[in-house]
Amino acid sequence: MSPIVLTVLSVMAGGGIGALGFLFYRRMLDEKVRNAAQKDAEKIIARAKSQVIKIEKDAEFRAKDFETRARKNLENELRKEKQKMQNTELVLKEKEVRLERDYKRKDDVLQGKIKDLDLQTQRLSVSEKRLKEMDEKTKMQLEELESKLQSVSNMTTGQAKAELMQTLADTVRSEAALKLQKIEEEALQEADKRAKRVLSIAISRYASEVTTERTVSTIPLTGDEMKGKIIGREGRNIRALEAACGVDLIIDETPETVIISSFDPVRREIARRSLAKLIEDGRVHPARIEEVVDKVKSEIMSTMKDDGEKAAFDVGVHGLNPNIINILGGLRYRQSEGQNLLTSSLEVAHIVGLLADEIGADSKLGKRAGLLHAIGRGLDHSYEGSYAQVGAEFARKHGEKEDVCHAIRSHTGEVPAQTITAHLVQSAFNLARSRPGARRQNVEAYVRRLADLESVANSFDGVAHSYAIQAGKEIRVLVDSGKVTDEQAIMLSRDIARKIERELNYPGQVRVNVVRETRIVEHAR
Repeated sequence: MSPIVLTVLSVMAGGGIGALGFLFYRRMLDEKVRNAAQKDAEKIIARAKSQVIKIEKDAEFRAKDFETRARKNLENELRKEKQKMQNTELVLKEKEVRLERDYKRKDDVLQGKIKDLDLQTQRLSVSEKRLKEMDEKTKMQLEELESKLQSVSNMTTGQAKAELMQTLADTVRSEAALKLQKIEEEALQEADKRAKRVLSIAISRYASEVTTERTVSTIPLTGDEMKGKIIGREGRNIRALEAACGVDLIIDETPETVIISSFDPVRREIARRSLAKLIEDGRVHPARIEEVVDKVKSEIMSTMKDDGEKAAFDVGVHGLNPNIINILGGLRYRQSEGQNLLTSSLEVAHIVGLLADEIGADSKLGKRAGLLHAIGRGLDHSYEGSYAQVGAEFARKHGEKEDVCHAIRSHTGEVPAQTITAHLVQSAFNLARSRPGARRQNVEAYVRRLADLESVANSFDGVAHSYAIQAGKEIRVLVDSGKVTDEQAIMLSRDIARKIERELNYPGQVRVNVVRETRIVEHAR
């Protein structure tokens, strides 16, 4: 073999031996590592077993401790529940004792009441027996008394019944008079309360200016020179003024004063203004007089129109005919019983409106009728009839509704009022007239009215004296107590009041006060 092959073989053999040695070494090393790992695993297993044993012992100990604590808690809860049950049992026993005590007390009370009821029942039975006996005795006594009365009074049973019926009728009549008085008082109080409420609301809401205006019919003169100018040569100036104005001028009776005389207040006002302008100007002659009078007439007519329109506007009345407006404005220069008619018409219109609002009626229609109620006083003598009649006819001809015309026609009482508006206008008219100070009555009429009231009261039997007091608003009647009883006094007051209503005319109302006095006098000797 060649050395190369030997070398190669030697190398190959050496490599194989080296590989086998490496493998053997590697196996030994792996065996050593395996043994070390096995020993470590055994150690870990032993350690784990010891930890498991330890954990088991710890868990067993904890379980025993938990069991002990749970047992203690359960025992505590049981002890508490037992205490509660004992407390509840004590409370129930106390309630039972209290209920038994109450039951016993109520039972005793009930037994006492039963005994009382038995006693009362026995007493009632005894009383019933006694009542029956007394009833029988009474019947027997009544029969005896009836026979005795018949023998003594010589009256039969029918006659006695008739006498008894008469006595009862008198008693019932007296009681009826008292009942009638009570009913009347209650009705009057209720009606007075309601009427006062409506009137007080209406009157308190309406506040008019109180006027004491009177038509001026005198003109002061500055001197005799002016008097001569007014008279003129041979009286031509004064005649021209009288002819232009339709009035009478009186100069000589009152020094330094011209008196204007005329029944027509408008003419009197024209004359007064014209004469005042002539005196102020100083030029007085027939031509100047006619010029001034014409100018004043146009001013008066314009003023009357303005006054009528203003009055209608103040009340809230629209659509009046121009002729009605002119007549309405002319009421400013007219008066009745001391009242300015335009102011009075406005007052009545406002009161009617307020009254209508309070009772739920048509206030616009009421105001219209109230404003026009005195329109007839502004018409002259060419219209025939009373001022209420001619005023209603004048309003009808100039387009006013029948309700308004009826209210104008009936406000004085000449025609019965048929509508609510008519009644309201009539009430407001009487209310305005009866306001204290609204009218100026003369003394003779006032005294006559008082005398008429007293004469009406004195006409009744049993009246001793009568006195009209409080300006005729009340009449006090003194009656003879021997002739008039208390019940008859009630009926007497009603009869006197009804006779006053039938026979006398008066504003507002009259109170009839009947006084009956009984005096008993005894002397100590």
